[in-house]
Amino acid sequence: MEMKAGLQLRMLQTQKLVMTPQLQQALRLLQMPTLELQLVLKQELLQNPLLEEIEDLVEEEETLEREADPREEKEKVPEAEAEAGAEGDGRGEIDWDEYFHNPQEYSYFRRNEGESSEDYYERVPSTTVRLSEHLLSQLRIATNEDDLLRIGEFLVGSLDERGYLTMTAEQVAESVGASQERVAEAVRLLQTFDPAGVGARDLRECLLLQLRQSGKEGTTAYRIVDEHFDAFVQNKYLDLAKRLKTTPREIQNASAEIGKLSPRPGILYSDEEPRYIVPDLVVDRVDDEYVVYLNDVHVPRLRISKAYENMLVSQGDAAEGEAREFIREKLTAANQLINTIERRRRTMIKVMKAIVEHQREFFDRGIRFLKPLTLQQVAEQIGVHESTVSRVTSSKYVQTPRGVYELKYFFSSSIRSESGEDASAKRVKDRVRELVENEDRKRPLSDQKIVELLKKEGLLIARRTVAKYREQMGILAARYRKEF
Repeated sequence: MEMKAGLQLRMLQTQKLVMTPQLQQALRLLQMPTLELQLVLKQELLQNPLLEEIEDLVEEEETLEREADPREEKEKVPEAEAEAGAEGDGRGEIDWDEYFHNPQEYSYFRRNEGESSEDYYERVPSTTVRLSEHLLSQLRIATNEDDLLRIGEFLVGSLDERGYLTMTAEQVAESVGASQERVAEAVRLLQTFDPAGVGARDLRECLLLQLRQSGKEGTTAYRIVDEHFDAFVQNKYLDLAKRLKTTPREIQNASAEIGKLSPRPGILYSDEEPRYIVPDLVVDRVDDEYVVYLNDVHVPRLRISKAYENMLVSQGDAAEGEAREFIREKLTAANQLINTIERRRRTMIKVMKAIVEHQREFFDRGIRFLKPLTLQQVAEQIGVHESTVSRVTSSKYVQTPRGVYELKYFFSSSIRSESGEDASAKRVKDRVRELVENEDRKRPLSDQKIVELLKKEGLLIARRTVAKYREQMGILAARYRKEF
């Protein structure tokens, strides 16, 4: 058999999505929350001289009404994925008159009714005292001994965010070059500081320190934590009553007293800044209908710079060389950005309107009427890809008459019911929470009993699913919820 080496040419036709820079920009902006978009657009205003921010919206709209070309409305622009991939590279001759014939086509405005023209004042974080600063100020007042100050400063630096000491006395002594007795004295001093419980090595010691500082040393609550902490954690109230020779009711009251203590005293002085939620969308009820609009009052309104518009229209092809190429690139980038922002606005509103349509009963009557909903259902309704809906709903919030919700909240899996209609998992979870809140504390509901009660309401759910929902909501098992 003869073997030969050769080349063969095959003609294959394949289709694939090319991630052009325009498409990447469209997808990136689509996923951004409003606050992040605001910062990005401000940066673009600094980098692209052909972009300018519209300061007076009312005056601009009046100008556009006078100058707008009464041509027929052009065909609607497709969604970001299709259009961004189909746009040209912007090369070739530039028809300036075509670009600036109708300035409304190359600008982005917010047209929310009742828009306020008041100045926007950015939130300025308030000054907070850190845990280390709070403790060091107390340390300098409590002692003037140099070695205690040195050891105390090291101990403060060794605390975690909970306020717990993370090093042993031996490790501290070796690190600071002091005796373990002197380190123990510094630890005892630290444990007298505010907040109560700081400097503890574990949860048990933290609770004891708080009880001791509140003058409850020797009480039933103190003895439970000091002598029988393991039994207390397991809610063995009858066993505790026998050991301490008291009644289950007194153990229950002592347990409630312990429950008021802070397991993480240092969290009061956390360095973490509060997270403010600014809704990206707003749903208002007007008569019997729900109106959806963007909460983009403080997003910069963009248009092509009028100064460049006048210069380009007057000079036409006079601009040559590098200046012409620079202007061409910046004009194309500005135009693409404005169109992308407009498509983002339309897509977000479409998605929210579809959610409102699917979850109308929730908006009317509450969480009990939340229906199962998937990203695919919304995508098919508005004619976009499922990934587009996922980007729109990612890390975004909506303000509704029933409160502020993350957009992902309206999507949930389904639970079978006897009527044949699927029920939202969130609805079932809320019902489980309600049953536990209204139960007889002396005879708390077991997971199996909750299953039986839900079945009577037509909801078919397994016991392990009830246990999973209960754990997700931080609800203890029945034997730990029992009171005497």
